[in-house]
Amino acid sequence: MDFREVMESEYRDILQKYIKDKSEQALYAGQMFSRTLMEHKIAPEEIISIHKNLLHEMYPDLRAEIMDSFDILLEVMIGYGIAYREHLSLRHKQKELRTEMEIAAAVQQTLLGTKIPKLDGLDIGAISVPAKHMNGDYYHFVKDANDCISVAIADVIGKGIPAALCMSMIKYAMDSLPENRNEPNEILENINRVVEQNVDPSMFITMFYGKYNPKTDIFSYASAGHEPGIYYCAEKNKFSELEAKGLLLGFDKRTKYLQFEQKIYPGDMIILMSDGVTECRTAEGFIERETLIGYIKKYIHLSAQEIVNHIFKELEKLQHFQLRDDFTLIILKKEV
Repeated sequence: MDFREVMESEYRDILQKYIKDKSEQALYAGQMFSRTLMEHKIAPEEIISIHKNLLHEMYPDLRAEIMDSFDILLEVMIGYGIAYREHLSLRHKQKELRTEMEIAAAVQQTLLGTKIPKLDGLDIGAISVPAKHMNGDYYHFVKDANDCISVAIADVIGKGIPAALCMSMIKYAMDSLPENRNEPNEILENINRVVEQNVDPSMFITMFYGKYNPKTDIFSYASAGHEPGIYYCAEKNKFSELEAKGLLLGFDKRTKYLQFEQKIYPGDMIILMSDGVTECRTAEGFIERETLIGYIKKYIHLSAQEIVNHIFKELEKLQHFQLRDDFTLIILKKEV
């Protein structure tokens, strides 16, 4: 017997047993039988057709109206079967895409990975969490031969694979820069030329680049349209904005960027972030910058890494644990 004949025979036995004694065992046998049908990709309408033929065979005197009703059910199940097969196909494709995205995210994490440098007298904390699989934020640390600590933080206005590719390109461009050109404004000007030549004009990239010199305790920095950083003065217990203006990367390859300086004293902090921090959305709207500062004050007695971790948890809670944008927060804290 071919599979169809075997299938009809098994279904006849199940149907007859259930009609005879209405047992739970027969119902369970029907459930197990349905799995066999799914494995062999038997369409729902084919089962209805078999059921109708078996009823006609078992009860030849069954009212014509009842038998005719199966024709309607058959048409309904044909439509259902088509939709169901399309659903299964989409689920399969979705699973493949999810797997590819997970692989891409792992590759991105490897490509863009950076280690927080160690430097006596400077406590550094950093956290970067993507809203989805791929991260549109990027941060990077560099410690040079003079023990100067450079930090870059960038944000692609957009998400997904295109944003991830942009960030990989920026990372490669930064690694390719000459070691003697490490002033923040020079870095931005070099990266800007790379972006202008290689990135689609529809994609916007912001970037902040800063360098801390432990010999002078000077933090020099420049910005390409990035979210303003925050400076905390321990002596005055005061927070102020790190003012720095500059055109987004990629608009004009001839763009020049201004460089600024901030003297850092014991207990002071530099707080850098992506707009996923300041544009955290709650039911009432975007949080105020004062809300972020309030959380910094709340955890200011902790280490830099503990501060960024706690702030992330607080803001994640405000959003009901559903990030709407990539979140990156970096703190440089001059030890007392």
